[in-house]
Amino acid sequence: MLTFLFPGQGSQQPGMGAAFADDPAWSVVEQASDATGRDVAHLLLDADADELVETRNAQLGTFVHSMVVLEALRSRDLRPAAVAGHSLGELSALCAAGVLGFDDAVRLVAERGEAMQVCCTQRKGTMAAVLGLDEPQVTEVCAAVDGDVWVANSNAPGQVVIAGDPAAIDAATAVAKEAGAKRVMPLDVSGAFHTPFMAPAGERLGAAIADATFHDAGVPVAANVDGAIHTDAGEWPVLLERQLTSPVRWTGCVEALLAAGATTFVEVGPGAVLTGTIKRIDKGTARHSVMTPDQLDAVVAAIGADA
Repeated sequence: MLTFLFPGQGSQQPGMGAAFADDPAWSVVEQASDATGRDVAHLLLDADADELVETRNAQLGTFVHSMVVLEALRSRDLRPAAVAGHSLGELSALCAAGVLGFDDAVRLVAERGEAMQVCCTQRKGTMAAVLGLDEPQVTEVCAAVDGDVWVANSNAPGQVVIAGDPAAIDAATAVAKEAGAKRVMPLDVSGAFHTPFMAPAGERLGAAIADATFHDAGVPVAANVDGAIHTDAGEWPVLLERQLTSPVRWTGCVEALLAAGATTFVEVGPGAVLTGTIKRIDKGTARHSVMTPDQLDAVVAAIGADA
C-alpha cells in the first residue's frame, strides 16, 4: 500500500522550490500567494536560512513545497492509499486526502504559523531530542524535573523530543543522561511546541478552523494526537486544535499505517526526516523521499505509475 508522508517545521531549506520553478506544478505557489496574501515564491526561492527559521515562514514554505511535490506526483499518476503528516505536515496530509480544500488548508497553515510565532514571543520555550530512551522513560525524566517540561514528539523507538521552559530542558537533559540517554540534542526552535505553552495558539487556530470546510477523507489519515486512523470529517476540527498542545504520536501513526497495510512510504516535500523514522520503526518497508524532479522521476521508476 502506497502511503504519502508530509514533513513538518524544521525540514525547510533555502531554495527548496527552485528545482520545480519551471514545472506545471508551480501553479500551486501562485494559488497559495493569492489565498494568503503572502509572497510564497520568495519563501521557496529566495529566503535565507534566518528568514525561513521563523515559524510563520517555515510552516507556510514547507506546506506549499509539499503541495507542489504532491501536484507533480499526481501529474505522474502516483496517488496514495493512505497519508499522514508530522505536526504541520498533518495539514498537508489532510489536503492530500481531500479533507480540506487547498485554499482552506493554506489559510489554516498561515494562521497556525502566525499564532505559534506569537506564542513564542509571549512565553519563552525550547525543545531537545532525547536519543536512546523510549517514551515511558522520557516521561519519567520529565516528571523528575522541577519545572515545565513534557514529551512533545514520540518519533521512533529511542527518539523522543521534549519541550518546555529552557531551564527545565537543561535539568531534564542532565536527568536523561543519568537515565542512560545516548545523547540529548538541543533543537533550533523558538518555542515549546506541542505543550501547554501553545494553548493561546490553539485557541486562535480554533477560530480559523471554525471557518474552514471539512470533508470525509478519501483515504485513511493517521492523526498525531492519538496515532489512530481517522476518516470522518467531523473529527478533524477538534484533532487539529488539540494537536498544538498535545504530543505528536508519530510512532503510533506509523504503526497504525503499517497495520492498515502500508508497505511503501514516500516523503513528500523537503528533507528526509520522516523516512528516517520509518527505518527505525520497520526496516522491512520501502522508503523514498521526493524534494526535486529528479527524485520524483526515480520514485516513479521504482514504484511504477500503477502503484
